[in-house]
Amino acid sequence: MTATHGPSAACATIDVLVVDDDFMVARVHRRFVESVQPFRVVGTAHTGQQAIDAVDDLRPDLVLLDLYLPDTFGLDVIPRLRSAGHDCDVMVISAAQEAETVRRAARRGVVDYLLKPFAFDDLRPRLERYATRRDRLLATVVRSQADVDRVLAGGTATAPAGALPKGMSVETAELVERALRQADGTLSAAECAALTGVSRVSARRYLEHFHTIGSAKVTLRYGVAGRPERRYGWRV
Repeated sequence: MTATHGPSAACATIDVLVVDDDFMVARVHRRFVESVQPFRVVGTAHTGQQAIDAVDDLRPDLVLLDLYLPDTFGLDVIPRLRSAGHDCDVMVISAAQEAETVRRAARRGVVDYLLKPFAFDDLRPRLERYATRRDRLLATVVRSQADVDRVLAGGTATAPAGALPKGMSVETAELVERALRQADGTLSAAECAALTGVSRVSARRYLEHFHTIGSAKVTLRYGVAGRPERRYGWRV
């Protein structure tokens, strides 16, 4: 187990424990997480027992949990954490893609499930989505049934309209939709990419999808030379 102790961070900081049996993979995941605000990796663990000990010691807000650990199956770590009184959230990161494993993970309350191998652009929107949901839940004041419903639903936003084509994720679509809704005017694919952290090619693909289903409108901006720039705006 490797821990990082530093000065106390602002209350908005989300402390993360990375659990993976492969030291090099854990190092890559650590670098990914620390590239996303407001996340901070406070430690790494490489076995189930190390993970439990690390949670006892470091009290992270979120655990990135591999399932194929040398001493136990990762999902079996979760009830042990709960029995010890820990309420940290758990995000599974694993190559395990059996349907029953995914169902077990859902029953044990994981906040997300990401299949290996993955790129930074796959993890980043999931972390950002988790941070948004966590902030919303922490700020929720229950005054009505609607407030209760939002808490029980995890505070998630309404999914973007329209079925997504194969290879596109709900999380990235939500990021692009949010960027469009909050934009002061229209966005180009490059501007959308800069705002969301996805590649320009990916941003363009999601923007075109929203245009295809009628959620976004397209205008053309003509420059001095070359093809006109396609700009996208959310339809109100």
